[in-house]
Amino acid sequence: MALPDHPFDRFAASQRPGLEDELRRALPETSPEYLARAVSDAVLSPGKRFRPLVALAAGELASAPAETARAVAVATELVHAASLVLDDLPSMDDARQRRGRPALHLVHGTATAELVAVLLVARAFELVGGAAGASPATRARLTRELAQAVEACCSGQADDLAARPESVRLEDLEAIHARKTGALFVAAVRGGAIAGGAREAELEALTRFARNLGLAFQITDDLLDLEGDAEVMGKDRGREGHRANFARLLGADSARRLVEELSTAAIEALGPLGRRGRVLADLSRVVRERRA
Repeated sequence: MALPDHPFDRFAASQRPGLEDELRRALPETSPEYLARAVSDAVLSPGKRFRPLVALAAGELASAPAETARAVAVATELVHAASLVLDDLPSMDDARQRRGRPALHLVHGTATAELVAVLLVARAFELVGGAAGASPATRARLTRELAQAVEACCSGQADDLAARPESVRLEDLEAIHARKTGALFVAAVRGGAIAGGAREAELEALTRFARNLGLAFQITDDLLDLEGDAEVMGKDRGREGHRANFARLLGADSARRLVEELSTAAIEALGPLGRRGRVLADLSRVVRERRA
C-alpha cells in the first residue's frame, strides 16, 4: 500500500492504529454496564483525532518519551470527547447526530451523557497526573496545562451560549473560540512538547501555531455548518443557527480568506523549529481542505 503524500497524512496513518488501541485501554473502568457502554460509545466513535495526533507530533518534535506523549494525547482526546457530549445536549446545541451516529444523549439518555462527560474529564486528569516516563514536576505541569484548557473551554462555551448573533463583533467571536476551540489545541501541542522538555522559546512558537490553527479550524467548521454535506460530515448542519458564526458574520468568501491568513500565520510561527515542525505545518493544509 502506498503511503500518503503529505507529512501530516503519513504521520497520522502511522499513528492512528496505535492511538485507537490506547484509547480503548484508557477507558475508565466503571459500572453499571450501561454507563460503561456509553463511555465506550463516546470515546471510540469514529473521529479524526486531530488533537491527540497534534500532541503526538509535538511530542515527537521534542523527543518526548513515547509513553508520556501518549498519555497527553489520550487525555486530550478524552476531554474533547467529553466536550462533544456536552455540546450536543438539549441545553446546548440539541444535536441529533455526531460522527455519523445518533448523539450520545439520544441513545443513552441525558443523565447518562452528563455522567459520561464527568467520567472522561476525571480519567483525563488521572492519565496526565500519572503519566509514565515523566518526572513529578512534568506531571504537575501537564496537569496544570490541561486544567487551564478545560477552564477556558467552559468559559468560551458560556460566552458562546450568551452571545447574541445579531450584535456580536469579530473580536468577540475570536475571543470566544480562542477558548472554546483553541484552548484544547494549545493544550495538545504544549502538552506534547512539555512531555519532551521543550525550551520556552519552542513552547512560545508552538503556542502561536496552535492558537492560529485552532481559530482556522473553528472558522472552517462554521463554513461547513453553512455549506457542508451533512452525510459526509456525520453531524447536523445548521443546528447552531442560534449561535454566532464566523461565516455568517463575515460572509463565506471573507471567512475563507481569514482561514488562509490564519493558516499562513500558523506555519510561520513554526519557522524557528525548522524541519522538525513540518508535520504540524502540514496540518494547516488539512484544516484548509477539510470537508468534514
